[in-house]
Amino acid sequence: MMLDLENATREELIQINLQLIAQLQVLQKRVKQLEAELETLRRGGGQSNPPSFVKANRPARNKKKKRKKRTHGFSRRLDLVTARVEHSLEQCPECQLDLRGRRVVKSRQVIELPPVQVQVLEHVLVERYCPNCRKRWAPDLDLSSVAVGKQRFGISVQAEVALLREQCRLPFRVIQDYLKARFNLRISLGQLVALVEGVARRGKAIVESFKEEIRGSPVVNGDETSWREDGQNGYVWSFSTDKIRYFLYRKSRSASVVKEVLGEQFDGVVVSDFYAAYNAHLGLHQRCWVHLLRDIHELKEKHKQDRHLKQWAEAVKAIYEEAKAYKGPSGRLGPVEQKARRVKRQREFEQELMRVCRPHLKKKRLQSTLCERIERFLPELFMFVADARVPSDNNAAERSVRDLVVSRKISGGTRSEKGSETKSILASLFGTWRLQGLDFYQCCWNLLAANNPTL
Repeated sequence: MMLDLENATREELIQINLQLIAQLQVLQKRVKQLEAELETLRRGGGQSNPPSFVKANRPARNKKKKRKKRTHGFSRRLDLVTARVEHSLEQCPECQLDLRGRRVVKSRQVIELPPVQVQVLEHVLVERYCPNCRKRWAPDLDLSSVAVGKQRFGISVQAEVALLREQCRLPFRVIQDYLKARFNLRISLGQLVALVEGVARRGKAIVESFKEEIRGSPVVNGDETSWREDGQNGYVWSFSTDKIRYFLYRKSRSASVVKEVLGEQFDGVVVSDFYAAYNAHLGLHQRCWVHLLRDIHELKEKHKQDRHLKQWAEAVKAIYEEAKAYKGPSGRLGPVEQKARRVKRQREFEQELMRVCRPHLKKKRLQSTLCERIERFLPELFMFVADARVPSDNNAAERSVRDLVVSRKISGGTRSEKGSETKSILASLFGTWRLQGLDFYQCCWNLLAANNPTL
């Protein structure tokens, strides 16, 4: 409702003035608040409370990266020349006389792929006649180094298909289109599946030997990830060492799989997370500190205002970092004395950790559950101190299943028991070759060409 200011009384004007002053104060306060938020945004700040799925920004690093010392100047290192094309003039452009002499004034490398066309090789067995003994002779035809069995496609095609399927993680239909466009090679989807399964059959014995090597290894990392077979949930188990990757598909996530792979006589150290299935191994364990510290961090972030929780978390992490920095006893000591010193230091770290956790046991505090976990797995937290070969985390197993996780997201899993077995074998072979830094194609070719396949 509009007021008639010309006819308003003195009291009404005073009241209007007071209202306008109050509104002005509110607006000035809001302007200051908006200016402060704008200044925060200009300085690189964002939301004070981002969503839970958004990772926090890393603090800016002031330390400059140390530049690597160059050993060959500032130019790009030239590649090994496989062919050379010379460009020169035969006659003088002005005088039309033949040119003489030769001096290289400039060179340029261009990297190219050679033109590829599929080859259809027909092996013809020719019989010939001996005029002396009057017999006909034909050579023994052995094509085991060219093709597996009596199949139509050669080893090079089969190795290429296996590489595209497992290492490049391409669907069979994409592989079919690629071979047709790149090599003018037409292969049915069923034949592509058969070629991949053929590689798995040849490599099955090698993968079984991987299991025996794992059972004889002093340290084994274990992990598992979900996998679907014909729409049903299952799991791919990973057991790995510093040289071997071994994968196994099972519908169960129970401890029976751990017993199946490691056997009853395994006397090494199993590195794993805190999943109960690994308790089936009654020998030595090393539980992953990364999993434990992650749970502690999440609890601390959830209760930021709890000062005692923060102090406890920092104390646990400080003990771990001190144990991680332990270099071992003097090298002058004998192996027995060194082992005794390491075990003694392990016990000291265990006691120090329990001194931090004991006041919170069996009490209704935020850290009580984690303290109870630490008490339960205490002998399995500092095994890396007693044995230098043992890592303090399970990162090796986490990295080993990463390729399977990507493959699962692309394909959604396998469609049959045979497909799951093939996937496990190929993942074990290619994972091991990748870990050892070997040539995938050459290893696969050697596997198919060998009468007794070995690495």
